[in-house]
Amino acid sequence: MQLTFLGTGAAMPTPGRAQSGILVTDGDRRLLVDVGSGVLGRLADTEIGYEGVDTVLLTHLHLDHVSDLLALYKARWLAGEESITVVGPPGTNALVEDLLDAHEYLRGRLNYAVREIEGGAWTVAGFEVTATPTRHSMDGLAYRFEDQVTITGDTKEFQGLISFAEVGSVLVHDCSFPDSVEQDAHTTPTKLAQVLDGAALDRVYLTHLYPQTVGKHQEMIETIESRFDGEVQVAADGMQIGV
Repeated sequence: MQLTFLGTGAAMPTPGRAQSGILVTDGDRRLLVDVGSGVLGRLADTEIGYEGVDTVLLTHLHLDHVSDLLALYKARWLAGEESITVVGPPGTNALVEDLLDAHEYLRGRLNYAVREIEGGAWTVAGFEVTATPTRHSMDGLAYRFEDQVTITGDTKEFQGLISFAEVGSVLVHDCSFPDSVEQDAHTTPTKLAQVLDGAALDRVYLTHLYPQTVGKHQEMIETIESRFDGEVQVAADGMQIGV
């Protein structure tokens, strides 16, 4: 299984970073996790392209995670593709319907299906996906893929989420701000280090980076590695990792 980070930024633009989006692939299985602003362009730069991805899995419905969703829908239609499936937490169907109401000319251009999930184990685009609730300013879900890698989406840190991820070996976690920014809806390095202390994980990738983290990435890594024995990296747009 391979992860390609298409967007590692957040709601406030940072040069070189699109908003949230990760492409998960394994052979012919392809899945896009979140599709924030700029992700469609990053996806077009991949060998697979937007023509090759027909399923989007949303962690939650904030704008910086869904803003390229209808753009992806339109691009697939214009490219001659026939379908798209959108999977996400409760409210996903209303989001898609509202978008199509606002842009009525797109309705019916693709065969589309919407699937809402809350928790538990599911099959999505051929992947075995297990979902668990996150803790954010909007209800959302973290996803564990094939019991190998967990993608949190936006969340504050909590021990239960680390335990959920420890079934696998790789964790992609929100680390939106440096320690100098107080947060209740996102994670900062010291708080993440506290819940990772002793965690049975091999690798952690930090993503959803706000401009306040610029120039502080190495400091963030060192803070977490002071209490976590595994490898820590700050994710970057275009980075590919194997799991």
